This record gives sequence, C-alpha cells and structure tokens, in this order.
Amino acid sequence: MTVVVGQDTAKTRRTLDVNGKKIAYYSIQAATDAGLGDFTKLPAALKVVLENILRFEDGGFSVSTDDIKAFSEWADKGGKNPREIAYRPARVLMQDFTGVPAVVDLAAMRDGIKSLGGDAKKINPLVPVDLVIDHSVMIDEFGNPRAFQMNVDREYERNMERYQFLKWGQTAFENFRVVPPGTGICHQVNLEYLAQAVWSDTDQNGEEVAYPDTLVGTDSHTTMVNGLAVLGWGVGGIEAEAAMLGQPISMLIPEVVGFKLTGAMVEGTTATDLVLKVVEMLRAHGVVGKFVEFYGEGLDKLPLADRATIANMAPEYGATCGFFPIDSETIRYMKQTGRDEDRCDLVEAYAKENGFWRDADYAPVYSSTLELDMGDIVPAISGPKRPQDYVALTAAKAAFSGEMQDTFKREQGKEIAVKGEDYTMSSGKVVIASITSCTNTSNPYVMIGAGLVARKARALGLDRKPWVKTSLAPGSQVVTEYLEAAGLQEDLDAIGFNLVGYGCTTCIGNSGPIQPEISDAIAEGDLVATAVLSGNRNFEGRISPDVRANYLASPPLVVAYALAGDMNIDLTTEPLGTDKDGNDVYLKDIWPTNEEIADLVEQTVTREAFLKKYADVFKGDERWQAVEVSGGETYDWPPESTYIQNPPYFQGMAPKKGTIQNVEGAKILAILGDMVTTDHISPAGSFAQSTPAGRFLLDHDVPVREFNSYGSRRGNHEIMMRGTFANIRIKNEMLDGVEGGYTKDPDGAQASIYDASMAYQASGTPLVVIAGEQYGAGSSRDWAAKGTALLGVKAVIAQSFERIHRSNLVGMGVIPFEFTGGDTRKSLGLTGDETVTILGLDSVSPLQELTAKITYADGKTKDITVKCRIDTAPEIEYIENGGVLHYVLRNLAKS
Repeated sequence: MTVVVGQDTAKTRRTLDVNGKKIAYYSIQAATDAGLGDFTKLPAALKVVLENILRFEDGGFSVSTDDIKAFSEWADKGGKNPREIAYRPARVLMQDFTGVPAVVDLAAMRDGIKSLGGDAKKINPLVPVDLVIDHSVMIDEFGNPRAFQMNVDREYERNMERYQFLKWGQTAFENFRVVPPGTGICHQVNLEYLAQAVWSDTDQNGEEVAYPDTLVGTDSHTTMVNGLAVLGWGVGGIEAEAAMLGQPISMLIPEVVGFKLTGAMVEGTTATDLVLKVVEMLRAHGVVGKFVEFYGEGLDKLPLADRATIANMAPEYGATCGFFPIDSETIRYMKQTGRDEDRCDLVEAYAKENGFWRDADYAPVYSSTLELDMGDIVPAISGPKRPQDYVALTAAKAAFSGEMQDTFKREQGKEIAVKGEDYTMSSGKVVIASITSCTNTSNPYVMIGAGLVARKARALGLDRKPWVKTSLAPGSQVVTEYLEAAGLQEDLDAIGFNLVGYGCTTCIGNSGPIQPEISDAIAEGDLVATAVLSGNRNFEGRISPDVRANYLASPPLVVAYALAGDMNIDLTTEPLGTDKDGNDVYLKDIWPTNEEIADLVEQTVTREAFLKKYADVFKGDERWQAVEVSGGETYDWPPESTYIQNPPYFQGMAPKKGTIQNVEGAKILAILGDMVTTDHISPAGSFAQSTPAGRFLLDHDVPVREFNSYGSRRGNHEIMMRGTFANIRIKNEMLDGVEGGYTKDPDGAQASIYDASMAYQASGTPLVVIAGEQYGAGSSRDWAAKGTALLGVKAVIAQSFERIHRSNLVGMGVIPFEFTGGDTRKSLGLTGDETVTILGLDSVSPLQELTAKITYADGKTKDITVKCRIDTAPEIEYIENGGVLHYVLRNLAKS
C-alpha cells in the first residue's frame, strides 16, 4: 500500500493518494495548521466528532469556527467542555420492532405534509437507512431438527402485515433498504457486513471524499459496531427519523472516560466474563451521557470479536458508546469478514494520516480513567434482574440463595409435582437456557466454546435436564456456517441446542411459551423459576412471564446450566450429572482449553464463509420474495389492520408552532422507583387477554393465539397506548403491594393505567409521572415516550434520566424534570393524591430551574425547585412544536 498526501484549497481539506487513487478528506492536522487549535491529544472517538464538524463547516451547515476550537479547549481543560454542537451521522440503522413505528411515522408525515400543502416526496431519508428484520422470530418450537423451519413459518404467519408494510417502505422511500427475516441480528449484520470503518462518497462537486463511518440506530445496542471503530449509538426512533430527514443531532461535546486494559485473558475465561466485569465497574464509575474509549496494551491481545462484545453492552454500563480506535486488528477483521482490499487499504491510510490510528504511543487526554488487568477476570454470571449485578461463578449458588431471601421473599426447598412428568419443580430450576443475542453470538470464540462443551458433554452421555427449554439463535448465518464446518452443530443438536432462528429471540422476550405443565407448577408454588441466556438484558418481566430470575452468561456456561438445570448447583464444585458409567461429571471435565477454541476458530471462521453468506443479503428467501406490495408514494392504511394504523400525531396539525404550555393542576399517574427501564414503561413481550391491549384485540376478533407481542404491534398506537406502563413486574408506589400496570382513577379506585388516563383526559386533567434514579434505562424504545405522551402525561419528574429516554420524551413533547436539592418522591412524602403545578414554561431556557408547587390532599402546599431537562436550544423548539417530527414537518412544508 502506498500513500501520498496532498494539499487542497479548502481550509481543512486535503487529498490522499492510496495505491494511485486520489481521494479528498478533512484533515485534523490542517485545522491545527490553520490556527484553530491543537487536537493531537483528543481521543480517537472525539476526533470522529471533530471531523464531522470540519466537514460540515466546509459545507455551510451553520457550524462555527468556535465549535472547532471547542475541541482543542476540551483537551486543555482536562477533557471537559460541554459546548453544544450539531452532529450529522452518515447513516441510520434500524430493526423491525423500532423500525416499523419509524416507517409508520414517515408514512404519516407524508399524509401530514400533504394536508399542510407540501410535497409528500419531501418526506424521504436524506441519508442511507438499513432496516434488518431480526426481532420477530419467536421460539415456539425447540429441541428438534424442524425447529428453525417451523418458527420461520410461524413468523411469516404472524407478521405478514408488517412485512408487507416494510416492503412498501422499501419501494416508496429512497435510501431505504430492508434486510429480510432469517438473515441475522442487525448489529451483527452491521459489524460483519454493512459497516466500513471509513466511507467514501462523491460530494456536490463530484469529487470523492473519505470520512469516518458513523451512524445512529433505533436499537440501543447499535454501540456494538464501536468495536470496529465505527462511532455509533442508539437513539429513539423519533430522533432517528429526524436524522434521516436531515435534522442534525444536537449534543454537548461529551466527556470521554478512558478504560485501560492490561494483561491478557487467562485459561477458562471468556469475553462475556470480561464484559460483565466492565459493566459492573463502569456502572459504579458513572458514565451516563459519556463516551468510553478503551486503550492500553491489553488491546494487542483482544480480538475484535471480544471488543465488539464489550462495545455492545455500552447501554448496560450506561455510556453513550464504548469505542475502540482503529489498529491492525481492525484491518485484520475487515479482511477476514470479506471487506474489499481497497477499502481496507483506505481505512488504514486514512486512520494513520488523520490521527485515528492506535499504536504503542497512543496516549490521549481523558476526562477520567479506569484500569483493569484482564488476567484478573474469572468466570461469572450477572443477575437476577440487572446486567450490572455481577456474580463470580464460584459465588453464584450462594448469591441465588441470598436473592431468594432478600429480593424474592420466597422459601427454598418447596417441591411442586409437574403433571405427567417424573420430576418436580422448585425455585432455582432453570427453565430457559438460550444461546442468543448480538452480544455473544457475534463472537466465534464463545460460540465455538459452547459447541465444544456440547461435544464433550455428549461424548460422556450428558443431556439437558428435561425441564429446560434450550435454544440456539445465532446473530448471522455465518455462525451456522462455521459451527457446521467444525462439526459442532451436530453436538449442540444432540443436547437440545438446535437452531431456532436468526434473531434476538429470548433476549428481546421472544422466548416463546414453556411447557404448560411446568408453567402451571411454577404458578401453583409461586416459585422463582430461572433463565440463563447469553444476552445483554435481564430486566424484570422481559424474558418470560414464568421466570422471575434471569442471568446473563457466556454461551459455554449457558450449555453448562442446561446440563445442570438448577441455580442451586455450584458449577465450580458440584457435578453437572453422571456419565454413561455413573461417574460424576464436573464442569472442568467438559470445559475446552483456549487453544482448542482458537485452533477451531482459525480453521473454520474464514473470509470465504462471510463472502458466501452475505452475497445476496437483501434478496431474502422465497417467502420474502413472495411478499406482495401495494400503495404508492403514500400508504393506503387498511382500516381492519391491527398491526399498522395511522397514528394521531400529525392529524389536524396547525401550520405554525405554539408556545410551551405550563403544567397546571396535574394529577399523578404513577410514582415509580429507581432503575425503571423502558421495558417497564413499554414492554416488548407477550400480554394476556385480560390486559387493556388483550381486550382491544379480542374486541377486534383477534384470537389469543394471534396476539403476538407488544413489540410486533408497535405500528398500532391503540395497542401500544394500552401497553404503556403495563409490564407485569412494574410497581406503582401509589398502590401497596400491587404489581403490574395499575394506578388510581379519578375516583380513587384501582384501575389500569390506560383506563385511568383516558378518564383523566376526558375531564381535561393533565398528568405527570414521578420517578427515582436512572429513569428510562435500557432499550432505546421510542414507544416508552410515545405511549407516555398519548396517555396525556405532560411531564416526568425524576431524580435522574438515562440519555436516550430523556431525548425521546423531549422528541414527543413531554418535558423531563429532575428533582434538586436532595428532594425525592420519598422525602416529599408523595402518595399520588397530590396535584403538581409548574409555571414559567412559556419562556423557559435550556436546563433552567423552575418552581414546582405540590398541593397535598389536605390542602397544604410545598414549593420545590426542579431542573428542566430540555437541554439545548433546538429542544426548546421541538417542545414548542409539539415534538421533533412536528418541527421537521412544519419546516419541510414551508420549504
């Protein structure tokens, strides 16, 4: 590879000559030469943002010289300079659960702009958008050779309306591609195929320009691609739609936490064990709203697959992203996964020339730092209901016993007979063991490791326990290719880990039903059944309605727990079972060595496999090709559909914006505790016929068998409104000892949150929600904000917010406020019988503190100070317009 650098006429534009081909780029060194500051000590993650500013300043996008200088000042100030900037990602990634409502919104905006006298075709993505269908497959069938085929058939039966709609979107919108079902998980497809690390494109003058690959995604685990040095993070669908339509993302220059990795992983440990420790450390450090960048000599011994595992779980440790700079391992991975050789040469040349390359001298300034010796990592799991609840495997049995006492308040040892079976159920029994999720199935080291555990167990005559529902759902077809090439799929099949589909499955709550007799026994004994999955999320009520305790673990440990079948067994000291001769078999007897795993990875994970499986990635199988499409530039909303309906957001919208309305005499809809996740606010999984959503579907002649899930019905606001705050494990502190989506109605009687909110809206009474710390943690679920808005909630007052949900609330016109001065729902003695008034919103400025007047049931009042979490000036305009999409729509209509 030969590289020559030339000078261009623009202030920061220069040219690269890579292997004889000239290409322009925006040079950070040129910015220094122009007197804009010294940027040499910036972390690579922040240099990506700086390059974005340089490139759009040259394009005249209202980016100022002071914005550029602010990055130099960031380094001078020790990694802190929270100046507001406008950031424009290169592309958008979506999956179908969040993608369907996004496309619904775009279709509704086309109707809306026509009603305002504008051109429907102006509602069109201005940046490339890829939507990967990965969230819809459900594990109805498992543990047999036909499981994959039967689950896919059922997937198409359930979701044909949604797939027809997405195919319409693919034909109606430019710059919009759909990766069909059965291909893989969006983040793994992104990592293995879509992402390029450095893009090149022609500018308005017809010249080719190189620039960093950047994106936002409508799934929080978009961060996985940061393992490939692609800066990306999850945003709500609302914010993603705005980005698609050319609206910049308004953000503050973030702090960057440096996480130094030293040493090397030791025998018997996996990337999953490493990331669970990283999650624990970073949660304790506090990284919400910050970038995390990994550096140190440990990266020299960390394969890119392991880096992607760590980057993937950035939402779990609370960061905007977890970034790994470009280095020789990045280039090796790109070549192995089938990227073009010229692209790989461009990435290396660009990174070295523009200061993005990590070498032995890489030592930027960070806002703060942590350090971890990877040699200290031990096998671990995380649970029972938060990813940061790290437990060393040696302590797992004792920890579960403690959780039974402290968290679940259940007695141990109760045995319940299972009808028709020769075993009993008791608390701690593992009823779901699933190798699933982008976090780990993207990593051949842990997948090959799981296959080898299965091979050794099979050879000794071990099998899964009969009460365990086992499943294997890889993140891409490449995984199947190398498992079959290694002969390991046969071993996995033998102990029940048959392929069930390519998608998120258990991790997103699509675990499917467990055996009815087992479910009945769990309910009869009020037992704490458990699930073990190789995923990233284990929040309450997410995995299965039958399971209370959920544990995250590496794929090899998932296999081990399926063999043991019980959390009350210490895998490090007690036998998993007996061999053919009746001898005890321990975990150490079936655990592969690192050398065994590495040898098989080298033999079977090949460039040819990636080229083969991604050759026709957008084509799909015969079923996808047979999906019929109807409609033109606007969508013909079928009135009978229970999946896709025209949402009310833009109907009857006035041509001009209004002013922000004060919150006056608002009643409290819910009082919620700490770490209330978007799963609590807007669950993705199944729902019962007794719920408001279930009753709606029954009223529309949909049988229970066809209910599908909340996630699959996100294109219908009627279902999603009824599903807001409807998680079966949510606890509204207005009610004593009640779980589920309930509150008090205007008469003080217990009612569903949906029914109560409708009664309040009928009387014109505004609503607020009160919450604790880290409100809205977890998934980038836009419906957590959309549903909140449609229930008539005008404001949420919490101790703190997670980044994405705060942004989503603003994007839907709901105002987030934070308590100040040590006030909390508890210190204020709130019961839900109070009313809340907040004035001054008609002239509010970003992050302004305002007075909230609380009027108690006995007539007494208390004034408290709350911080308005409308963080930036553009967000003020979003709220004035009723939301970010309303803002975009009015501007497009005017133009």
